[in-house]
Amino acid sequence: MSKADVVIIGAGPGGIFAAYELVKLDPNLKITVFEAGNSLEKRKCPIDGDKVKSCIKCPVCAIMSGFGGAGAFSDGKYNITNDFGGTLFEYIGKEKAIELMRYVDGINLENGGEGTKMYSTAGSSFKKLCMQNGLSLLDASVRHLGTDINYIVLGKIFEKLKDKVDFRFRTPVDSIAVNEDGTYRVNFGSDSMDADRCIVSVGRSGSKWMQRICEELEIDTSSNRVDIGVRVELPAVIFSHLTDELYESKIVYRTSKFEDRVRTFCMNPNGIVVNENTNGIVTVNGHSFEDPAQKTDNTNFALLVAKHFSEPFKDSNGYGESIARLSNMLGGGVIVQRFGDLERGRRTNEKRLRESTVRPTLAATPGDLSLVLPKRILDGIIEMVHALDKIAPGTANDDTLLYGVEVKFYNMEVKLSERLETRYPGLFVIGDGSGVTHSLSHASASGVYVARLIAG
Repeated sequence: MSKADVVIIGAGPGGIFAAYELVKLDPNLKITVFEAGNSLEKRKCPIDGDKVKSCIKCPVCAIMSGFGGAGAFSDGKYNITNDFGGTLFEYIGKEKAIELMRYVDGINLENGGEGTKMYSTAGSSFKKLCMQNGLSLLDASVRHLGTDINYIVLGKIFEKLKDKVDFRFRTPVDSIAVNEDGTYRVNFGSDSMDADRCIVSVGRSGSKWMQRICEELEIDTSSNRVDIGVRVELPAVIFSHLTDELYESKIVYRTSKFEDRVRTFCMNPNGIVVNENTNGIVTVNGHSFEDPAQKTDNTNFALLVAKHFSEPFKDSNGYGESIARLSNMLGGGVIVQRFGDLERGRRTNEKRLRESTVRPTLAATPGDLSLVLPKRILDGIIEMVHALDKIAPGTANDDTLLYGVEVKFYNMEVKLSERLETRYPGLFVIGDGSGVTHSLSHASASGVYVARLIAG
Protein backbone atom coordinates (compact mmCIF):
# COMPACT_ATOMS: atom_id res chain seq x y z
CA MET A 1 0.00 0.00 0.00
CA SER A 2 1.58 3.28 -1.13
CA LYS A 3 1.10 6.43 0.92
CA ALA A 4 1.11 10.17 0.16
CA ASP A 5 0.73 13.26 2.31
CA VAL A 6 -1.71 14.79 -0.16
CA VAL A 7 -3.60 13.17 -3.03
CA ILE A 8 -5.11 15.44 -5.68
CA ILE A 9 -7.74 13.98 -7.99
CA GLY A 10 -7.80 15.90 -11.28
CA ALA A 11 -5.09 17.92 -13.02
CA GLY A 12 -7.29 20.79 -14.13
CA PRO A 13 -6.63 24.38 -12.99
CA GLY A 14 -7.77 23.73 -9.41
CA GLY A 15 -5.56 20.67 -9.00
CA ILE A 16 -2.59 22.24 -10.77
CA PHE A 17 -2.55 25.38 -8.64
CA ALA A 18 -3.12 23.38 -5.46
CA ALA A 19 -0.03 21.32 -6.31
CA TYR A 20 1.93 24.43 -7.33
CA GLU A 21 1.23 26.20 -4.04
CA LEU A 22 1.84 23.10 -1.91
CA VAL A 23 5.25 22.55 -3.53
CA LYS A 24 6.10 26.21 -2.97
CA LEU A 25 5.04 26.26 0.70
CA ASP A 26 6.22 22.80 1.76
CA PRO A 27 8.65 21.10 -0.69
CA ASN A 28 8.89 18.05 1.60
CA LEU A 29 5.27 17.04 1.09
CA LYS A 30 4.69 13.84 -0.86
CA ILE A 31 2.02 14.79 -3.41
CA THR A 32 0.33 12.49 -5.94
CA VAL A 33 -1.97 13.77 -8.69
CA PHE A 34 -4.35 11.36 -10.42
CA GLU A 35 -5.65 12.37 -13.85
CA ALA A 36 -7.97 10.39 -16.13
CA GLY A 37 -6.54 12.01 -19.26
CA ASN A 38 -3.10 12.40 -20.79
CA SER A 39 -0.14 14.62 -20.06
CA LEU A 40 -0.16 17.94 -21.92
CA GLU A 41 2.05 16.93 -24.84
CA LYS A 42 -0.04 13.80 -25.48
CA ARG A 43 -3.35 15.66 -25.60
CA LYS A 44 -4.17 15.55 -29.31
CA CYS A 45 -7.67 15.75 -30.77
CA PRO A 46 -7.87 13.49 -33.86
CA ILE A 47 -9.97 16.00 -35.81
CA ASP A 48 -7.67 17.32 -38.56
CA GLY A 49 -10.26 18.70 -40.99
CA ASP A 50 -9.01 16.28 -43.65
CA LYS A 51 -9.22 12.60 -42.77
CA VAL A 52 -11.15 13.19 -39.55
CA LYS A 53 -13.65 16.02 -39.87
CA SER A 54 -15.85 15.56 -36.83
CA CYS A 55 -15.81 14.07 -33.34
CA ILE A 56 -15.20 10.29 -33.27
CA LYS A 57 -16.01 10.07 -29.55
CA CYS A 58 -12.64 8.96 -28.17
CA PRO A 59 -12.77 7.00 -24.86
CA VAL A 60 -11.02 9.95 -23.19
CA CYS A 61 -11.63 13.32 -24.86
CA ALA A 62 -8.31 15.11 -25.40
CA ILE A 63 -10.09 18.46 -25.31
CA MET A 64 -11.90 17.86 -22.02
CA SER A 65 -9.43 15.75 -20.01
CA GLY A 66 -5.72 15.70 -19.25
CA PHE A 67 -3.19 18.09 -17.71
CA GLY A 68 -4.78 21.54 -17.72
CA GLY A 69 -8.32 20.16 -17.73
CA ALA A 70 -10.95 21.48 -20.15
CA GLY A 71 -9.25 24.88 -19.83
CA ALA A 72 -6.04 23.72 -21.53
CA PHE A 73 -7.40 24.33 -25.02
CA SER A 74 -9.81 27.07 -24.06
CA ASP A 75 -9.36 30.69 -25.02
CA GLY A 76 -7.20 31.20 -21.94
CA LYS A 77 -9.36 33.95 -20.44
CA TYR A 78 -8.85 34.68 -16.74
CA ASN A 79 -11.73 36.83 -15.56
CA ILE A 80 -10.84 38.59 -12.33
CA THR A 81 -14.24 39.36 -10.88
CA ASN A 82 -16.83 38.20 -8.36
CA ASP A 83 -19.70 39.13 -10.71
CA PHE A 84 -19.51 35.83 -12.59
CA GLY A 85 -17.41 32.69 -12.81
CA GLY A 86 -18.58 31.18 -9.54
CA THR A 87 -19.47 31.86 -5.92
CA LEU A 88 -16.05 31.33 -4.34
CA PHE A 89 -16.40 34.69 -2.58
CA GLU A 90 -19.37 33.37 -0.61
CA TYR A 91 -16.98 30.94 1.12
CA ILE A 92 -13.77 32.94 1.47
CA GLY A 93 -14.85 36.58 1.11
CA LYS A 94 -14.78 38.96 -1.84
CA GLU A 95 -11.42 40.55 -1.09
CA LYS A 96 -9.67 37.20 -0.59
CA ALA A 97 -11.19 35.82 -3.80
CA ILE A 98 -9.94 38.77 -5.87
CA GLU A 99 -6.54 38.63 -4.16
CA LEU A 100 -6.12 34.95 -5.05
CA MET A 101 -7.25 35.49 -8.65
CA ARG A 102 -4.65 38.23 -9.03
CA TYR A 103 -2.04 35.94 -7.46
CA VAL A 104 -2.84 33.25 -10.06
CA ASP A 105 -2.60 35.87 -12.80
CA GLY A 106 0.89 36.73 -11.56
CA ILE A 107 1.95 33.07 -11.75
CA ASN A 108 0.66 32.86 -15.32
CA LEU A 109 2.67 35.94 -16.25
CA GLU A 110 5.82 34.44 -14.72
CA ASN A 111 5.39 31.28 -16.78
CA GLY A 112 5.04 32.55 -20.33
CA GLY A 113 2.06 34.88 -20.09
CA GLU A 114 4.11 38.07 -19.94
CA GLY A 115 3.14 40.59 -22.60
CA THR A 116 -0.48 39.46 -22.82
CA LYS A 117 -3.09 42.16 -22.38
CA MET A 118 -5.36 42.85 -19.42
CA TYR A 119 -8.74 44.25 -20.47
CA SER A 120 -11.23 45.99 -18.17
CA THR A 121 -14.83 47.16 -18.27
CA ALA A 122 -14.00 50.00 -15.86
CA GLY A 123 -15.04 53.32 -17.37
CA SER A 124 -16.26 51.72 -20.58
CA SER A 125 -18.85 53.67 -22.58
CA PHE A 126 -20.40 50.38 -23.61
CA LYS A 127 -21.94 49.97 -20.16
CA LYS A 128 -24.19 52.95 -20.85
CA LEU A 129 -24.91 51.78 -24.41
CA CYS A 130 -25.99 48.39 -23.11
CA MET A 131 -28.25 49.90 -20.45
CA GLN A 132 -29.91 52.09 -23.06
CA ASN A 133 -30.86 48.98 -25.02
CA GLY A 134 -32.11 46.72 -22.26
CA LEU A 135 -28.78 44.93 -21.78
CA SER A 136 -26.41 44.72 -18.83
CA LEU A 137 -22.60 44.64 -19.15
CA LEU A 138 -21.00 42.84 -16.19
CA ASP A 139 -17.85 44.24 -14.56
CA ALA A 140 -14.56 42.39 -14.92
CA SER A 141 -10.86 42.59 -15.57
CA VAL A 142 -9.90 40.01 -18.19
CA ARG A 143 -6.46 38.59 -18.89
CA HIS A 144 -6.46 37.04 -22.35
CA LEU A 145 -3.71 34.48 -22.83
CA GLY A 146 -5.12 32.86 -25.96
CA THR A 147 -5.20 29.13 -26.59
CA ASP A 148 -1.59 29.14 -27.81
CA ILE A 149 -0.06 31.11 -24.91
CA ASN A 150 -2.23 29.24 -22.39
CA TYR A 151 -0.66 26.00 -23.65
CA ILE A 152 2.84 27.47 -23.15
CA VAL A 153 2.00 28.59 -19.60
CA LEU A 154 0.69 25.15 -18.67
CA GLY A 155 3.80 23.54 -20.16
CA LYS A 156 6.14 25.70 -18.07
CA ILE A 157 4.16 25.05 -14.89
CA PHE A 158 4.31 21.31 -15.55
CA GLU A 159 8.10 21.51 -16.02
CA LYS A 160 8.35 23.05 -12.55
CA LEU A 161 6.14 20.37 -10.99
CA LYS A 162 7.03 17.14 -12.79
CA ASP A 163 10.04 16.27 -10.61
CA LYS A 164 8.36 17.33 -7.37
CA VAL A 165 4.91 15.81 -7.81
CA ASP A 166 3.97 12.23 -8.66
CA PHE A 167 1.66 12.58 -11.68
CA ARG A 168 -0.42 9.50 -12.58
CA PHE A 169 -1.88 10.13 -16.06
CA ARG A 170 -4.48 7.85 -17.66
CA THR A 171 -5.30 6.74 -14.12
CA PRO A 172 -8.95 7.44 -13.30
CA VAL A 173 -9.89 7.10 -9.64
CA ASP A 174 -12.72 4.64 -9.02
CA SER A 175 -13.64 5.54 -5.45
CA ILE A 176 -12.60 7.25 -2.22
CA ALA A 177 -12.87 5.61 1.20
CA VAL A 178 -12.46 7.08 4.67
CA ASN A 179 -10.11 5.01 6.81
CA GLU A 180 -10.69 4.40 10.52
CA ASP A 181 -7.81 6.71 11.43
CA GLY A 182 -9.29 9.62 9.46
CA THR A 183 -6.99 9.25 6.45
CA TYR A 184 -8.24 8.54 2.95
CA ARG A 185 -7.89 5.61 0.57
CA VAL A 186 -8.04 6.33 -3.14
CA ASN A 187 -8.85 3.27 -5.25
CA PHE A 188 -7.80 3.08 -8.90
CA GLY A 189 -7.97 -0.06 -11.01
CA SER A 190 -6.67 -2.95 -8.90
CA ASP A 191 -4.50 -0.66 -6.78
CA SER A 192 -5.01 1.92 -4.05
CA MET A 193 -3.18 4.68 -2.18
CA ASP A 194 -3.64 6.19 1.26
CA ALA A 195 -3.25 9.89 2.02
CA ASP A 196 -3.57 12.19 5.01
CA ARG A 197 -5.44 14.79 2.94
CA CYS A 198 -7.37 14.47 -0.30
CA ILE A 199 -8.24 17.29 -2.71
CA VAL A 200 -10.92 16.50 -5.30
CA SER A 201 -10.75 18.70 -8.40
CA VAL A 202 -12.47 16.79 -11.20
CA GLY A 203 -14.00 19.65 -13.21
CA ARG A 204 -17.27 19.64 -15.08
CA SER A 205 -16.46 16.49 -17.03
CA GLY A 206 -16.34 14.65 -13.69
CA SER A 207 -19.85 15.69 -12.67
CA LYS A 208 -21.35 12.20 -12.70
CA TRP A 209 -18.34 10.76 -10.90
CA MET A 210 -18.55 13.49 -8.27
CA GLN A 211 -22.23 12.85 -7.73
CA ARG A 212 -21.56 9.15 -7.17
CA ILE A 213 -18.74 9.85 -4.70
CA CYS A 214 -20.96 12.21 -2.71
CA GLU A 215 -23.70 9.58 -2.58
CA GLU A 216 -21.26 6.90 -1.42
CA LEU A 217 -19.77 9.14 1.29
CA GLU A 218 -23.16 10.65 2.22
CA ILE A 219 -22.05 14.20 1.47
CA ASP A 220 -24.98 16.56 0.90
CA THR A 221 -25.34 18.30 -2.47
CA SER A 222 -27.74 20.73 -4.09
CA SER A 223 -28.12 21.88 -7.67
CA ASN A 224 -30.74 22.40 -10.30
CA ARG A 225 -29.29 24.62 -13.00
CA VAL A 226 -28.13 24.12 -16.57
CA ASP A 227 -27.34 26.66 -19.31
CA ILE A 228 -28.49 25.75 -22.81
CA GLY A 229 -28.01 27.64 -26.05
CA VAL A 230 -25.98 28.08 -29.21
CA ARG A 231 -22.63 29.40 -30.38
CA VAL A 232 -22.89 32.41 -32.65
CA GLU A 233 -20.36 33.00 -35.43
CA LEU A 234 -20.25 36.22 -37.44
CA PRO A 235 -17.72 38.54 -39.14
CA ALA A 236 -15.24 39.85 -36.57
CA VAL A 237 -15.77 43.46 -37.69
CA ILE A 238 -19.35 43.45 -36.37
CA PHE A 239 -18.16 43.07 -32.77
CA SER A 240 -14.73 44.67 -33.16
CA HIS A 241 -15.73 47.90 -31.37
CA LEU A 242 -16.48 45.80 -28.25
CA THR A 243 -13.74 43.20 -28.52
CA ASP A 244 -10.97 45.72 -29.28
CA GLU A 245 -11.69 47.50 -26.00
CA LEU A 246 -13.10 44.77 -23.74
CA TYR A 247 -12.13 41.52 -25.47
CA GLU A 248 -14.58 39.50 -23.33
CA SER A 249 -17.89 41.29 -22.87
CA LYS A 250 -20.29 39.49 -20.54
CA ILE A 251 -23.68 40.87 -21.57
CA VAL A 252 -26.93 39.82 -19.91
CA TYR A 253 -30.48 40.24 -21.25
CA ARG A 254 -33.83 39.42 -19.68
CA THR A 255 -36.39 38.24 -22.22
CA SER A 256 -39.61 40.21 -22.55
CA LYS A 257 -42.00 37.25 -22.64
CA PHE A 258 -40.67 34.82 -20.03
CA GLU A 259 -38.14 37.07 -18.25
CA ASP A 260 -35.51 34.37 -18.71
CA ARG A 261 -31.86 35.36 -18.32
CA VAL A 262 -29.81 35.10 -21.53
CA ARG A 263 -26.10 35.90 -21.53
CA THR A 264 -23.11 36.03 -23.80
CA PHE A 265 -20.32 33.68 -22.80
CA CYS A 266 -16.80 32.80 -23.96
CA MET A 267 -16.26 35.43 -26.64
CA ASN A 268 -13.50 34.57 -29.13
CA PRO A 269 -12.50 37.45 -31.41
CA ASN A 270 -10.98 36.22 -34.70
CA GLY A 271 -11.37 32.69 -33.34
CA ILE A 272 -12.65 29.26 -34.31
CA VAL A 273 -15.60 27.08 -33.32
CA VAL A 274 -14.73 23.61 -31.98
CA ASN A 275 -16.35 20.37 -30.84
CA GLU A 276 -16.37 19.13 -27.25
CA ASN A 277 -17.09 15.63 -26.01
CA THR A 278 -18.60 15.47 -22.53
CA ASN A 279 -19.50 11.98 -21.33
CA GLY A 280 -19.89 10.84 -24.95
CA ILE A 281 -22.10 13.78 -25.95
CA VAL A 282 -20.78 16.15 -28.63
CA THR A 283 -21.38 19.84 -27.95
CA VAL A 284 -19.81 23.04 -29.25
CA ASN A 285 -17.33 25.60 -27.87
CA GLY A 286 -14.91 28.24 -29.16
CA HIS A 287 -11.19 29.06 -29.12
CA SER A 288 -9.04 31.99 -30.18
CA PHE A 289 -5.32 32.65 -30.38
CA GLU A 290 -2.77 35.38 -29.65
CA ASP A 291 -0.66 34.44 -32.69
CA PRO A 292 -1.80 36.66 -35.62
CA ALA A 293 -1.12 33.81 -38.06
CA GLN A 294 -3.83 31.71 -36.38
CA LYS A 295 -6.53 34.38 -36.33
CA THR A 296 -9.62 34.11 -38.55
CA ASP A 297 -12.03 36.69 -39.98
CA ASN A 298 -14.78 35.55 -37.62
CA THR A 299 -15.73 36.13 -33.99
CA ASN A 300 -17.74 33.55 -32.06
CA PHE A 301 -19.49 33.56 -28.70
CA ALA A 302 -22.12 31.56 -26.87
CA LEU A 303 -25.67 32.68 -26.13
CA LEU A 304 -26.91 30.71 -23.14
CA VAL A 305 -30.30 30.61 -21.47
CA ALA A 306 -30.11 29.77 -17.76
CA LYS A 307 -32.67 27.22 -16.59
CA HIS A 308 -33.29 26.78 -12.88
CA PHE A 309 -35.59 23.87 -12.05
CA SER A 310 -37.76 23.57 -8.97
CA GLU A 311 -38.80 20.47 -7.05
CA PRO A 312 -39.47 17.66 -7.69
CA PHE A 313 -37.20 17.66 -10.77
CA LYS A 314 -33.54 17.33 -9.77
CA ASP A 315 -31.60 16.20 -12.85
CA SER A 316 -30.84 19.52 -14.58
CA ASN A 317 -27.73 18.10 -16.24
CA GLY A 318 -29.75 15.16 -17.55
CA TYR A 319 -32.15 17.63 -19.15
CA GLY A 320 -29.26 19.39 -20.89
CA GLU A 321 -27.77 16.08 -21.99
CA SER A 322 -31.06 14.95 -23.54
CA ILE A 323 -31.17 18.08 -25.70
CA ALA A 324 -27.54 17.64 -26.75
CA ARG A 325 -28.23 13.98 -27.61
CA LEU A 326 -31.12 15.06 -29.83
CA SER A 327 -28.74 17.35 -31.73
CA ASN A 328 -26.28 14.47 -32.07
CA MET A 329 -29.08 12.22 -33.32
CA LEU A 330 -30.26 14.63 -36.01
CA GLY A 331 -26.89 15.99 -37.10
CA GLY A 332 -24.44 13.27 -36.16
CA GLY A 333 -22.87 15.84 -33.87
CA VAL A 334 -23.16 19.63 -33.96
CA ILE A 335 -25.80 21.33 -36.14
CA VAL A 336 -25.22 24.71 -37.83
CA GLN A 337 -28.00 27.00 -39.08
CA ARG A 338 -28.13 30.47 -40.64
CA PHE A 339 -30.04 32.95 -38.47
CA GLY A 340 -32.20 33.95 -41.45
CA ASP A 341 -33.21 30.35 -42.04
CA LEU A 342 -34.08 29.91 -38.37
CA GLU A 343 -36.35 32.95 -38.38
CA ARG A 344 -38.02 31.78 -41.61
CA GLY A 345 -38.65 28.35 -40.15
CA ARG A 346 -36.58 26.47 -42.69
CA ARG A 347 -33.65 24.12 -42.51
CA THR A 348 -30.22 25.30 -43.59
CA ASN A 349 -28.88 22.99 -46.31
CA GLU A 350 -25.48 22.64 -47.94
CA LYS A 351 -26.40 25.07 -50.75
CA ARG A 352 -27.55 27.85 -48.41
CA LEU A 353 -24.48 27.37 -46.23
CA ARG A 354 -22.13 27.59 -49.24
CA GLU A 355 -23.83 30.82 -50.33
CA SER A 356 -23.53 32.37 -46.86
CA THR A 357 -21.19 35.34 -46.53
CA VAL A 358 -19.95 33.91 -43.22
CA ARG A 359 -17.59 30.99 -43.75
CA PRO A 360 -17.98 28.42 -40.94
CA THR A 361 -14.81 27.52 -39.02
CA LEU A 362 -16.26 24.19 -37.86
CA ALA A 363 -17.39 21.37 -40.15
CA ALA A 364 -20.88 20.97 -38.69
CA THR A 365 -24.04 19.49 -40.19
CA PRO A 366 -26.44 22.04 -41.75
CA GLY A 367 -29.82 21.60 -40.12
CA ASP A 368 -32.73 23.05 -38.15
CA LEU A 369 -32.16 24.00 -34.52
CA SER A 370 -35.90 24.44 -33.95
CA LEU A 371 -36.15 20.63 -34.03
CA VAL A 372 -33.67 20.43 -31.16
CA LEU A 373 -34.05 23.38 -28.80
CA PRO A 374 -37.24 23.91 -26.77
CA LYS A 375 -39.31 26.84 -28.03
CA ARG A 376 -38.86 28.87 -24.85
CA ILE A 377 -35.06 28.66 -25.12
CA LEU A 378 -35.07 29.31 -28.87
CA ASP A 379 -37.34 32.36 -28.44
CA GLY A 380 -34.92 33.74 -25.86
CA ILE A 381 -31.94 33.28 -28.18
CA ILE A 382 -33.72 35.02 -31.07
CA GLU A 383 -34.69 37.92 -28.77
CA MET A 384 -31.08 38.21 -27.58
CA VAL A 385 -29.70 38.28 -31.14
CA HIS A 386 -31.98 41.22 -31.97
CA ALA A 387 -31.06 42.95 -28.70
CA LEU A 388 -27.34 42.62 -29.51
CA ASP A 389 -28.04 43.96 -33.00
CA LYS A 390 -28.85 47.32 -31.38
CA ILE A 391 -25.34 47.68 -29.94
CA ALA A 392 -23.54 45.72 -32.70
CA PRO A 393 -25.50 46.26 -35.93
CA GLY A 394 -25.18 43.24 -38.19
CA THR A 395 -25.56 40.64 -35.44
CA ALA A 396 -29.07 39.76 -36.69
CA ASN A 397 -27.97 39.39 -40.32
CA ASP A 398 -29.40 36.42 -42.22
CA ASP A 399 -25.93 34.90 -42.65
CA THR A 400 -25.00 34.91 -38.95
CA LEU A 401 -24.34 31.29 -38.05
CA LEU A 402 -25.75 29.48 -35.02
CA TYR A 403 -24.17 26.19 -33.89
CA GLY A 404 -26.02 23.92 -31.54
CA VAL A 405 -26.10 22.90 -29.04
CA GLU A 406 -23.88 24.51 -26.48
CA VAL A 407 -24.55 23.30 -22.95
CA LYS A 408 -22.82 24.41 -19.77
CA PHE A 409 -23.30 21.67 -17.22
CA TYR A 410 -23.09 22.76 -13.61
CA ASN A 411 -21.93 20.26 -11.07
CA MET A 412 -24.26 19.92 -8.16
CA GLU A 413 -22.98 22.17 -5.39
CA VAL A 414 -21.23 20.08 -2.77
CA LYS A 415 -21.94 21.07 0.82
CA LEU A 416 -18.66 22.57 2.02
CA SER A 417 -17.37 24.64 4.91
CA GLU A 418 -15.69 28.02 4.47
CA ARG A 419 -12.49 25.98 4.11
CA LEU A 420 -13.95 24.21 1.03
CA GLU A 421 -13.87 21.09 3.18
CA THR A 422 -16.53 18.38 3.28
CA ARG A 423 -17.92 16.96 6.51
CA TYR A 424 -14.78 14.81 6.58
CA PRO A 425 -11.74 16.77 7.88
CA GLY A 426 -9.02 16.80 5.25
CA LEU A 427 -11.31 15.96 2.31
CA PHE A 428 -11.56 19.09 0.14
CA VAL A 429 -13.54 19.66 -3.05
CA ILE A 430 -12.41 22.50 -5.30
CA GLY A 431 -12.73 23.79 -8.86
CA ASP A 432 -15.73 23.39 -11.12
CA GLY A 433 -16.34 19.89 -9.78
CA SER A 434 -17.42 21.46 -6.50
CA GLY A 435 -20.19 23.49 -8.10
CA VAL A 436 -18.63 26.53 -6.40
CA THR A 437 -16.49 27.71 -9.32
CA HIS A 438 -17.35 28.00 -13.03
CA SER A 439 -14.19 29.53 -14.50
CA LEU A 440 -10.43 29.17 -14.88
CA SER A 441 -9.69 32.01 -12.48
CA HIS A 442 -12.04 30.91 -9.70
CA ALA A 443 -11.00 27.25 -10.00
CA SER A 444 -7.29 28.15 -9.85
CA ALA A 445 -7.86 30.44 -6.88
CA SER A 446 -9.71 27.70 -5.00
CA GLY A 447 -6.68 25.43 -5.46
CA VAL A 448 -4.31 28.02 -4.00
CA TYR A 449 -6.69 28.66 -1.10
CA VAL A 450 -6.91 25.01 -0.03
CA ALA A 451 -3.16 24.47 -0.49
CA ARG A 452 -2.45 27.29 1.94
CA LEU A 453 -4.81 25.76 4.49
CA ILE A 454 -3.09 22.39 4.22
CA ALA A 455 0.44 23.83 4.36
CA GLY A 456 -0.52 25.88 7.41
